[in-house]
Amino acid sequence: MASRQLSSRERIGRILRHEPVDRVGVFEVFWAETPVAWAAEGRFPTPSDIEDHFDLDLRRSSGGSSGTILLNMVARYDAPDELIEESASTRIVRDGNGALLRRLKNGSGAPEHVDFLVKERAAWEAHILPYLQDSAQYPRRINMDGYRAMRSQFVREQRFLCAAVVGPFDLMTPVVGHEHLLAAMALDADWVIEMAEYYVTLTIELLGQVFQQAGLPDGLWVWDDLGYNHGPFMSPAMYRELFFPAHQRLFAFAHAHGLPVILHSDGFIAPLVPQLIEAGIDCLQPLEVKAGMDLLQIKQDYGQHLALIGGMDARVLASNDLGAVHHELATKLPGAMTGSGYILQCDHSVPSNVRYETYQFFVDTGREIGVYS
Repeated sequence: MASRQLSSRERIGRILRHEPVDRVGVFEVFWAETPVAWAAEGRFPTPSDIEDHFDLDLRRSSGGSSGTILLNMVARYDAPDELIEESASTRIVRDGNGALLRRLKNGSGAPEHVDFLVKERAAWEAHILPYLQDSAQYPRRINMDGYRAMRSQFVREQRFLCAAVVGPFDLMTPVVGHEHLLAAMALDADWVIEMAEYYVTLTIELLGQVFQQAGLPDGLWVWDDLGYNHGPFMSPAMYRELFFPAHQRLFAFAHAHGLPVILHSDGFIAPLVPQLIEAGIDCLQPLEVKAGMDLLQIKQDYGQHLALIGGMDARVLASNDLGAVHHELATKLPGAMTGSGYILQCDHSVPSNVRYETYQFFVDTGREIGVYS
Protein backbone atom coordinates (compact mmCIF):
# COMPACT_ATOMS: atom_id res chain seq x y z
CA MET A 1 0.00 0.00 0.00
CA ALA A 2 1.01 3.61 -0.37
CA SER A 3 3.22 4.63 2.54
CA ARG A 4 2.71 8.39 2.28
CA GLN A 5 -0.10 10.84 1.70
CA LEU A 6 -0.54 11.28 -2.02
CA SER A 7 -1.46 14.39 -3.96
CA SER A 8 -4.96 14.44 -5.42
CA ARG A 9 -3.50 13.93 -8.88
CA GLU A 10 -1.49 10.91 -7.79
CA ARG A 11 -4.41 9.49 -5.80
CA ILE A 12 -6.97 9.59 -8.61
CA GLY A 13 -4.49 8.34 -11.18
CA ARG A 14 -3.62 5.35 -9.02
CA ILE A 15 -7.27 4.61 -8.22
CA LEU A 16 -8.18 4.57 -11.92
CA ARG A 17 -5.30 2.13 -12.50
CA HIS A 18 -6.35 -0.02 -9.48
CA GLU A 19 -3.02 0.68 -7.79
CA PRO A 20 -2.37 1.05 -4.04
CA VAL A 21 -3.36 4.41 -2.54
CA ASP A 22 -3.47 6.09 0.84
CA ARG A 23 -7.26 6.57 0.89
CA VAL A 24 -10.27 6.77 -1.40
CA GLY A 25 -10.53 9.84 -3.59
CA VAL A 26 -13.42 12.27 -3.27
CA PHE A 27 -15.48 13.85 -6.03
CA GLU A 28 -18.88 15.52 -6.02
CA VAL A 29 -21.51 17.30 -8.07
CA PHE A 30 -23.98 19.78 -6.55
CA TRP A 31 -27.22 21.27 -7.77
CA ALA A 32 -26.66 24.98 -8.44
CA GLU A 33 -28.88 25.96 -5.50
CA THR A 34 -26.79 23.97 -3.00
CA PRO A 35 -23.54 26.00 -3.01
CA VAL A 36 -25.63 29.19 -3.21
CA ALA A 37 -27.44 28.21 0.00
CA TRP A 38 -24.29 27.15 1.82
CA ALA A 39 -22.38 30.26 0.76
CA ALA A 40 -25.29 32.37 2.04
CA GLU A 41 -24.83 30.64 5.40
CA GLY A 42 -21.21 31.82 5.41
CA ARG A 43 -19.70 28.36 4.91
CA PHE A 44 -17.40 29.65 2.14
CA PRO A 45 -17.04 33.02 0.38
CA THR A 46 -18.79 32.31 -2.94
CA PRO A 47 -20.67 29.36 -4.50
CA SER A 48 -17.73 28.69 -6.84
CA ASP A 49 -15.52 27.95 -3.81
CA ILE A 50 -17.38 24.75 -2.93
CA GLU A 51 -15.00 22.28 -4.62
CA ASP A 52 -11.95 23.82 -2.94
CA HIS A 53 -13.78 24.02 0.39
CA PHE A 54 -14.31 20.25 0.45
CA ASP A 55 -10.86 19.62 -1.09
CA LEU A 56 -12.22 17.48 -3.91
CA ASP A 57 -9.57 15.40 -5.65
CA LEU A 58 -11.08 15.20 -9.13
CA ARG A 59 -11.97 18.26 -11.23
CA ARG A 60 -13.48 18.70 -14.70
CA SER A 61 -12.99 21.30 -17.43
CA SER A 62 -16.79 21.57 -17.81
CA GLY A 63 -19.71 21.09 -15.47
CA GLY A 64 -18.05 22.14 -12.24
CA SER A 65 -18.78 25.05 -9.94
CA SER A 66 -17.24 27.49 -12.43
CA GLY A 67 -19.98 26.76 -14.96
CA THR A 68 -17.49 26.68 -17.84
CA ILE A 69 -17.91 24.57 -20.99
CA LEU A 70 -14.88 23.27 -22.87
CA LEU A 71 -16.52 22.49 -26.23
CA ASN A 72 -19.67 24.20 -27.51
CA MET A 73 -21.38 21.68 -29.77
CA VAL A 74 -24.63 23.60 -30.37
CA ALA A 75 -25.14 24.05 -34.13
CA ARG A 76 -25.49 27.84 -34.02
CA TYR A 77 -23.21 28.07 -31.01
CA ASP A 78 -23.20 31.86 -30.84
CA ALA A 79 -26.96 32.38 -31.28
CA PRO A 80 -28.68 33.74 -28.16
CA ASP A 81 -31.79 31.95 -26.95
CA GLU A 82 -34.88 33.37 -28.63
CA LEU A 83 -37.67 34.07 -26.13
CA ILE A 84 -40.91 32.52 -27.37
CA GLU A 85 -43.16 32.58 -24.31
CA GLU A 86 -42.86 33.60 -20.68
CA SER A 87 -44.82 32.93 -17.49
CA ALA A 88 -44.25 33.83 -13.86
CA SER A 89 -42.04 30.78 -13.29
CA THR A 90 -40.79 29.65 -16.71
CA ARG A 91 -39.46 30.81 -20.06
CA ILE A 92 -39.85 28.95 -23.35
CA VAL A 93 -36.90 29.65 -25.62
CA ARG A 94 -35.58 28.45 -28.97
CA ASP A 95 -31.90 27.58 -28.75
CA GLY A 96 -29.15 27.37 -31.34
CA ASN A 97 -30.20 23.82 -32.29
CA GLY A 98 -33.69 25.06 -33.12
CA ALA A 99 -35.16 23.23 -30.11
CA LEU A 100 -37.94 24.72 -27.99
CA LEU A 101 -37.06 24.42 -24.31
CA ARG A 102 -38.99 25.35 -21.18
CA ARG A 103 -36.59 26.58 -18.51
CA LEU A 104 -37.32 27.37 -14.87
CA LYS A 105 -36.58 30.97 -13.93
CA ASN A 106 -35.52 30.08 -10.41
CA GLY A 107 -34.07 26.61 -10.41
CA SER A 108 -31.53 24.32 -11.98
CA GLY A 109 -31.88 21.00 -13.71
CA ALA A 110 -32.49 19.93 -17.26
CA PRO A 111 -34.98 22.02 -19.28
CA GLU A 112 -38.24 20.48 -20.48
CA HIS A 113 -38.16 19.58 -24.18
CA VAL A 114 -41.19 21.15 -25.88
CA ASP A 115 -40.54 20.71 -29.61
CA PHE A 116 -37.72 20.24 -32.11
CA LEU A 117 -36.86 21.71 -35.49
CA VAL A 118 -35.01 18.50 -36.35
CA LYS A 119 -37.04 15.30 -36.38
CA GLU A 120 -35.64 13.49 -39.40
CA ARG A 121 -32.54 13.27 -41.61
CA ALA A 122 -33.50 16.07 -44.04
CA ALA A 123 -33.85 18.62 -41.24
CA TRP A 124 -30.51 17.49 -39.72
CA GLU A 125 -28.77 17.96 -43.05
CA ALA A 126 -30.40 21.35 -43.63
CA HIS A 127 -30.29 22.97 -40.19
CA ILE A 128 -27.50 21.32 -38.15
CA LEU A 129 -24.82 19.66 -40.25
CA PRO A 130 -23.72 22.76 -42.23
CA TYR A 131 -22.91 24.61 -39.01
CA LEU A 132 -21.00 21.65 -37.56
CA GLN A 133 -19.01 21.28 -40.79
CA ASP A 134 -17.80 24.90 -40.79
CA SER A 135 -14.19 24.26 -39.79
CA ALA A 136 -13.37 27.97 -39.88
CA GLN A 137 -15.47 28.31 -36.74
CA TYR A 138 -13.88 25.43 -34.83
CA PRO A 139 -11.56 27.63 -32.74
CA ARG A 140 -14.57 29.63 -31.52
CA ARG A 141 -16.21 26.44 -30.29
CA ILE A 142 -13.36 25.86 -27.84
CA ASN A 143 -12.95 27.60 -24.49
CA MET A 144 -9.19 27.49 -24.89
CA ASP A 145 -8.37 30.27 -22.43
CA GLY A 146 -10.58 28.78 -19.73
CA TYR A 147 -9.06 25.34 -20.16
CA ARG A 148 -5.53 26.70 -20.20
CA ALA A 149 -6.10 28.62 -16.96
CA MET A 150 -7.78 25.65 -15.28
CA ARG A 151 -5.02 23.27 -16.34
CA SER A 152 -2.35 25.66 -15.07
CA GLN A 153 -4.11 25.96 -11.71
CA PHE A 154 -4.60 22.23 -11.20
CA VAL A 155 -1.08 21.34 -12.29
CA ARG A 156 0.09 23.81 -9.64
CA GLU A 157 -2.29 22.35 -7.03
CA GLN A 158 -1.61 18.75 -8.11
CA ARG A 159 -5.29 17.95 -8.69
CA PHE A 160 -6.52 15.46 -11.27
CA LEU A 161 -8.13 17.29 -14.22
CA CYS A 162 -10.45 15.69 -16.76
CA ALA A 163 -11.21 17.29 -20.08
CA ALA A 164 -14.99 16.90 -20.10
CA VAL A 165 -17.04 16.37 -23.25
CA VAL A 166 -20.51 15.17 -24.20
CA GLY A 167 -20.90 11.80 -25.89
CA PRO A 168 -22.85 11.17 -29.11
CA PHE A 169 -26.17 10.06 -27.58
CA ASP A 170 -26.32 13.12 -25.32
CA LEU A 171 -25.35 15.39 -28.22
CA MET A 172 -28.25 14.08 -30.32
CA THR A 173 -31.03 14.29 -27.72
CA PRO A 174 -30.91 18.12 -27.43
CA VAL A 175 -31.16 18.32 -31.23
CA VAL A 176 -33.90 15.80 -32.01
CA GLY A 177 -35.32 14.85 -28.60
CA HIS A 178 -35.46 11.41 -27.00
CA GLU A 179 -38.74 10.44 -28.68
CA HIS A 180 -37.57 11.20 -32.22
CA LEU A 181 -34.11 9.76 -31.59
CA LEU A 182 -35.47 6.49 -30.23
CA ALA A 183 -37.81 6.21 -33.20
CA ALA A 184 -34.92 6.86 -35.58
CA MET A 185 -32.84 4.20 -33.85
CA ALA A 186 -35.49 1.68 -34.92
CA LEU A 187 -36.51 3.17 -38.28
CA ASP A 188 -33.42 4.92 -39.68
CA ALA A 189 -30.39 3.34 -38.02
CA ASP A 190 -28.03 4.59 -40.72
CA TRP A 191 -28.88 8.21 -39.90
CA VAL A 192 -28.27 7.64 -36.18
CA ILE A 193 -24.92 6.00 -36.93
CA GLU A 194 -23.96 8.91 -39.18
CA MET A 195 -24.85 11.45 -36.48
CA ALA A 196 -22.92 9.53 -33.83
CA GLU A 197 -19.87 9.24 -36.06
CA TYR A 198 -20.01 12.90 -37.04
CA TYR A 199 -20.29 14.15 -33.48
CA VAL A 200 -17.38 11.97 -32.38
CA THR A 201 -15.29 13.10 -35.36
CA LEU A 202 -15.91 16.73 -34.41
CA THR A 203 -15.20 16.07 -30.74
CA ILE A 204 -11.88 14.39 -31.56
CA GLU A 205 -10.90 17.23 -33.89
CA LEU A 206 -11.64 19.90 -31.28
CA LEU A 207 -9.97 17.97 -28.45
CA GLY A 208 -6.91 17.51 -30.65
CA GLN A 209 -6.65 21.29 -30.96
CA VAL A 210 -7.04 21.69 -27.19
CA PHE A 211 -4.35 19.15 -26.39
CA GLN A 212 -1.93 20.53 -28.98
CA GLN A 213 -2.30 24.16 -28.00
CA ALA A 214 -2.91 24.00 -24.24
CA GLY A 215 -1.56 20.65 -23.07
CA LEU A 216 -2.95 17.32 -21.99
CA PRO A 217 -5.31 16.83 -19.06
CA ASP A 218 -5.08 13.79 -16.77
CA GLY A 219 -8.21 12.04 -18.07
CA LEU A 220 -11.23 12.29 -20.34
CA TRP A 221 -14.71 12.64 -18.84
CA VAL A 222 -17.62 11.75 -21.16
CA TRP A 223 -21.28 12.50 -20.40
CA ASP A 224 -23.63 10.10 -22.18
CA ASP A 225 -26.88 9.23 -20.39
CA LEU A 226 -27.68 5.86 -21.93
CA GLY A 227 -30.43 4.87 -19.50
CA TYR A 228 -33.39 5.97 -17.42
CA ASN A 229 -34.84 4.67 -14.18
CA HIS A 230 -36.16 1.40 -15.66
CA GLY A 231 -33.37 0.40 -18.02
CA PRO A 232 -31.15 1.43 -20.92
CA PHE A 233 -32.63 3.42 -23.81
CA MET A 234 -31.55 0.57 -26.08
CA SER A 235 -30.81 -3.14 -26.01
CA PRO A 236 -27.20 -4.32 -25.89
CA ALA A 237 -27.54 -5.40 -29.53
CA MET A 238 -28.78 -1.95 -30.59
CA TYR A 239 -26.03 -0.27 -28.56
CA ARG A 240 -23.41 -2.35 -30.38
CA GLU A 241 -24.82 -1.45 -33.77
CA LEU A 242 -25.48 2.25 -33.25
CA PHE A 243 -23.13 3.67 -30.60
CA PHE A 244 -20.37 1.19 -29.82
CA PRO A 245 -18.24 2.14 -32.89
CA ALA A 246 -18.38 5.87 -32.10
CA HIS A 247 -17.66 5.29 -28.41
CA GLN A 248 -14.78 2.96 -29.22
CA ARG A 249 -13.20 5.55 -31.51
CA LEU A 250 -13.53 8.35 -28.93
CA PHE A 251 -12.17 6.21 -26.10
CA ALA A 252 -9.29 4.97 -28.27
CA PHE A 253 -8.39 8.59 -29.02
CA ALA A 254 -8.15 9.24 -25.28
CA HIS A 255 -6.08 6.13 -24.66
CA ALA A 256 -3.73 7.08 -27.50
CA HIS A 257 -2.96 10.22 -25.47
CA GLY A 258 -2.49 8.21 -22.27
CA LEU A 259 -5.80 9.36 -20.78
CA PRO A 260 -8.17 7.12 -18.79
CA VAL A 261 -11.85 7.43 -19.74
CA ILE A 262 -14.57 8.13 -17.16
CA LEU A 263 -18.10 7.63 -18.48
CA HIS A 264 -21.02 9.38 -16.81
CA SER A 265 -24.39 7.77 -17.39
CA ASP A 266 -27.44 8.20 -15.23
CA GLY A 267 -30.13 5.53 -15.14
CA PHE A 268 -30.02 1.75 -15.04
CA ILE A 269 -27.37 0.71 -17.56
CA ALA A 270 -26.11 -2.56 -16.02
CA PRO A 271 -26.96 -4.56 -19.20
CA LEU A 272 -24.61 -2.32 -21.22
CA VAL A 273 -21.63 -2.43 -18.86
CA PRO A 274 -19.80 -5.37 -20.51
CA GLN A 275 -19.89 -3.65 -23.91
CA LEU A 276 -18.92 -0.29 -22.40
CA ILE A 277 -15.84 -1.97 -20.94
CA GLU A 278 -15.13 -3.50 -24.34
CA ALA A 279 -15.55 -0.08 -25.96
CA GLY A 280 -12.83 1.21 -23.66
CA ILE A 281 -14.17 2.93 -20.55
CA ASP A 282 -11.92 2.78 -17.49
CA CYS A 283 -14.38 4.12 -14.92
CA LEU A 284 -18.18 4.39 -14.55
CA GLN A 285 -20.05 7.16 -12.71
CA PRO A 286 -22.45 7.84 -10.86
CA LEU A 287 -24.17 4.42 -10.28
CA GLU A 288 -27.65 5.81 -9.61
CA VAL A 289 -29.17 3.85 -6.73
CA LYS A 290 -32.80 4.84 -7.28
CA ALA A 291 -32.53 3.59 -10.86
CA GLY A 292 -31.36 0.19 -9.64
CA MET A 293 -27.57 0.46 -9.98
CA ASP A 294 -25.91 -1.54 -7.20
CA LEU A 295 -22.40 -0.33 -6.32
CA LEU A 296 -21.29 -3.54 -4.60
CA GLN A 297 -22.74 -5.81 -7.29
CA ILE A 298 -21.05 -3.82 -10.07
CA LYS A 299 -17.82 -3.94 -8.06
CA GLN A 300 -18.12 -7.71 -7.67
CA ASP A 301 -18.95 -8.30 -11.32
CA TYR A 302 -16.61 -5.83 -13.02
CA GLY A 303 -14.27 -4.37 -10.40
CA GLN A 304 -11.24 -6.06 -11.88
CA HIS A 305 -11.82 -4.19 -15.15
CA LEU A 306 -13.56 -1.02 -14.06
CA ALA A 307 -13.02 1.75 -11.51
CA LEU A 308 -16.18 3.22 -9.99
CA ILE A 309 -17.35 6.63 -8.79
CA GLY A 310 -20.53 7.19 -6.77
CA GLY A 311 -23.20 4.74 -5.72
CA MET A 312 -23.90 6.44 -2.36
CA ASP A 313 -27.63 7.19 -2.18
CA ALA A 314 -28.22 10.95 -2.24
CA ARG A 315 -31.68 10.36 -0.75
CA VAL A 316 -29.98 9.19 2.44
CA LEU A 317 -28.07 12.48 2.63
CA ALA A 318 -31.30 14.38 1.96
CA SER A 319 -32.79 12.76 5.09
CA ASN A 320 -30.12 14.63 7.10
CA ASP A 321 -30.01 11.61 9.41
CA LEU A 322 -26.33 11.27 10.33
CA GLY A 323 -26.84 7.73 11.56
CA ALA A 324 -28.29 6.73 8.21
CA VAL A 325 -25.45 8.48 6.39
CA HIS A 326 -22.90 6.60 8.50
CA HIS A 327 -24.70 3.31 7.77
CA GLU A 328 -24.66 4.03 4.02
CA LEU A 329 -20.91 4.57 4.13
CA ALA A 330 -20.12 1.73 6.54
CA THR A 331 -22.05 -0.85 4.52
CA LYS A 332 -20.81 0.15 1.08
CA LEU A 333 -17.41 1.81 1.29
CA PRO A 334 -15.26 -1.09 2.61
CA GLY A 335 -16.39 -3.34 -0.24
CA ALA A 336 -16.22 -0.63 -2.89
CA MET A 337 -12.65 0.36 -1.98
CA THR A 338 -11.30 -3.20 -1.87
CA GLY A 339 -8.33 -3.48 -4.19
CA SER A 340 -8.45 0.26 -4.98
CA GLY A 341 -10.59 1.45 -7.91
CA TYR A 342 -13.18 3.55 -6.03
CA ILE A 343 -13.83 7.29 -5.69
CA LEU A 344 -16.38 8.51 -3.14
CA GLN A 345 -19.42 10.42 -4.41
CA CYS A 346 -23.19 10.48 -4.11
CA ASP A 347 -25.13 8.77 -6.86
CA HIS A 348 -26.70 12.06 -7.95
CA SER A 349 -26.10 15.79 -7.61
CA VAL A 350 -26.37 16.92 -4.00
CA PRO A 351 -29.69 18.78 -3.61
CA SER A 352 -30.18 21.95 -1.60
CA ASN A 353 -32.23 20.17 1.09
CA VAL A 354 -29.01 18.48 2.26
CA ARG A 355 -27.68 20.48 5.19
CA TYR A 356 -24.08 21.61 5.10
CA GLU A 357 -23.35 19.70 8.31
CA THR A 358 -24.70 16.51 6.73
CA TYR A 359 -22.49 16.74 3.69
CA GLN A 360 -19.43 17.65 5.77
CA PHE A 361 -20.12 14.56 7.90
CA PHE A 362 -20.41 12.45 4.74
CA VAL A 363 -17.04 13.61 3.43
CA ASP A 364 -15.23 13.44 6.77
CA THR A 365 -16.59 9.99 7.59
CA GLY A 366 -15.89 8.73 4.09
CA ARG A 367 -12.28 9.84 4.29
CA GLU A 368 -11.97 8.25 7.73
CA ILE A 369 -13.43 4.89 6.70
CA GLY A 370 -11.68 5.08 3.33
CA VAL A 371 -8.10 4.97 4.64
CA TYR A 372 -6.00 1.99 3.55
CA SER A 373 -3.93 0.43 6.30
